[in-house]
Amino acid sequence: MLRIASVWRLTRWTVPVLALGALALTSGGAVGQERALIRPDPPVLREVVSGMPRGERQELRVLTATLKPGDKTSFHTHRFPVTVYILEGAFTLEMEGRAPVTVKAGQALVEPPNVKMTGHNRSATDPIRLVIFYVSDPDTPFLDPVQ
Repeated sequence: MLRIASVWRLTRWTVPVLALGALALTSGGAVGQERALIRPDPPVLREVVSGMPRGERQELRVLTATLKPGDKTSFHTHRFPVTVYILEGAFTLEMEGRAPVTVKAGQALVEPPNVKMTGHNRSATDPIRLVIFYVSDPDTPFLDPVQ
C-alpha cells in the first residue's frame, strides 16, 4: 500500500510540473505572460476590381522590377488586374483615354485589365524599385505588347 501511495504522490505532482515546464519552454516566456498581438497597418490600397480570373485554379505571381532613370515600359495591356507597390522612386503610368497617374514610394496602384498603357521613370537621377502582384489563369503571359 505504501508503494502505491508513493507512486501516486510522484505522478500527481510530476505530470503537472512537466506540463508547465513544457508550456514555459514552448511559449517563449513565463507561464501566464501574454504575447502582444501583431496587427497590420491599415491597407496601402483597397480597391474593388473587375476582370479577375474565374477558373478553378489561379496562378499568383509576385515580381520585382527596377526602372533606371528615364526608362519606360513597352506599350502593353494585361489580361487581369495588376497591383504595383512602389518601394522607391516615383512611377508614372499613362493609360489610353485617361490622365497620367504618378505614385511614389509607399503607395500602390492597380493597372486595369485590357487597357493600353506604358509606365515611366521620369526622374533623371533616381531609379524606381517596385513590387508587382498578379493573379491570372495558369501560364498566362504577364503582359501583351501592343503595336
